[in-house]
Amino acid sequence: MRRRTVTPGAGLEETLDTLAAATATRQEAPAAASPARAPRRERDALQTEFAFELPRGYVDDEGQVHRNGTMRLATARDELKPQIDLRVKENPAYLSVVLLAQVITQLGPVTDVHTGIVERMYATDVAFLQDFYRRINSEGHTHAAVTCPLCQGSFEVDLSGGRLGES
Repeated sequence: MRRRTVTPGAGLEETLDTLAAATATRQEAPAAASPARAPRRERDALQTEFAFELPRGYVDDEGQVHRNGTMRLATARDELKPQIDLRVKENPAYLSVVLLAQVITQLGPVTDVHTGIVERMYATDVAFLQDFYRRINSEGHTHAAVTCPLCQGSFEVDLSGGRLGES
């Protein structure tokens, strides 16, 4: 494995782009020579986006409340990029704001989710999104096993949203 260094003039983004291009070029040649593979079955497809419903909701400049959104799986780049952000270096707690802004793909009709939007969310919603992020990226699903405190019955709930009592 070759060692790569980042010079003061080059950023992480350019280095990652160069590495991705080199890897893609190496993988294209063998893939072209291999015989055609059978198409993936539906159950083998990887789910990369997950819908969620915020507990309180994001209030935009016009006063509209947006509760439904989607979050995609994080890539290694998503987790590396905040490490060079000056706001994160000054305040490590800001890491989750930058990270969530990168992986939230939609919030109501808003498709350009940036750090300013995440900053203006209620703490309850940010905590929900942090847990949601952890759950989909480490466990691969939005379900949690719970136990009823009254009857001790075990069942599974979907944490991605839905109101209590709704199915």
